[in-house]
Amino acid sequence: DIRDRNFIHDIFPGSAWENISNAWRNIPQTFYAGFDPTADSLHVGHLLVLNGLIHCQRAGHQTIALVGGATGLIGDPSGRSAERSKLDATSIKSNSQEISEQIRKIFKNHSQYIYGNEHQRLQLRDVKIVNNVEWYQTMPLIEFVSNVGRHLRMGSMLSRSSVHARLRSETGMNFSEFAYQMFQAYDWLHLFKVYDCRFQIGGSDQMGNIMSGHELISKVKKKNVFGLTLPLVINEEGDKFGKSAGKAVWLDERKTSILSFYQFFIRVPDNEVETFLKLFTFLPINEVRTIMKEQRVSPQLRLAQKTLAKYCTTLVHGESGFKQAEAVTNALYEGSLEFLGNLDAATIQDTLSGCTICQMPLDSGTTILDLVMKAKCFMTENDAVRIISAGGLYINQKRMQNV
Repeated sequence: DIRDRNFIHDIFPGSAWENISNAWRNIPQTFYAGFDPTADSLHVGHLLVLNGLIHCQRAGHQTIALVGGATGLIGDPSGRSAERSKLDATSIKSNSQEISEQIRKIFKNHSQYIYGNEHQRLQLRDVKIVNNVEWYQTMPLIEFVSNVGRHLRMGSMLSRSSVHARLRSETGMNFSEFAYQMFQAYDWLHLFKVYDCRFQIGGSDQMGNIMSGHELISKVKKKNVFGLTLPLVINEEGDKFGKSAGKAVWLDERKTSILSFYQFFIRVPDNEVETFLKLFTFLPINEVRTIMKEQRVSPQLRLAQKTLAKYCTTLVHGESGFKQAEAVTNALYEGSLEFLGNLDAATIQDTLSGCTICQMPLDSGTTILDLVMKAKCFMTENDAVRIISAGGLYINQKRMQNV
């Protein structure tokens, strides 16, 4: 099913497909993916990696989400054209806690709202969330460099595409960024020792770091381990998936409202939505094909986009978040206003984040003209009268022409 979805972009070693397939089908394995807390929230671009871990969980394997409370202080240079802004330890600690809670919530939402019946849910192995500050804060620097650095060759480290690209750029690369791959390599070695973790999952820009981890474990433990990278998803403009009008679409509703999150997926173009259904939902491939067949017959219904938005919003914000976003979307775009009347002011402000919102007492005798001028909808009364009379004002989806 994973391969049918085109979920795997590349593997390392490149000749290990048979070994990986055998391990996947046999005894439970341990898979991990890392998330550096360089912000106080993950964004939509991280969903693909989280879905990769969930696919492993659904197949009966143990999953680990590693939060980089230590490596976040350095900043991963992979896929970056310039150095990251340095964050202080207090911010990294706070971000780590926020991200850990997000990951925990996403796995819980999947189990509770998306995956099977109660008996099946009980078979899922709970995700382990670890923070690499736990092992770095007590490790002497000399010990780390001596025990780890001696096993990694400079030629290999310099040849990584992320390093090569930065060294040729105008800004270059500082030593801490260059050493980042050594720390990520040790993270995998540590997880191998403690949890017998033989698989690492990452975005396509993580192959260099994965290769360093493979090199370290092969030399220290003399064992076979494997790396899996996921496809880089870009939009029609060539931007990384997860951006809307150049801004990140965050998983934290305080940074991106649930409605905006839902609408991000509703707006996925028709020529991309089948790929996204395969990558960002857990629907069986046959069901995806059925949805796309219906989509081609009646594209105006946007069944594929609505299905995609439902799954992603439920996964991140729970069933109640999805229902709220769907209801508000119906109210705003399809003229179904009953739901809006039941929302309190705070929920309206949260739901319509980014819109101009005015609060004012509606006195007896208030006219439409009084209302729009108090709300500063028009620069002058003459503009208001002219535009309203021409049918340019709608209140609750109804055209108003009487000022």
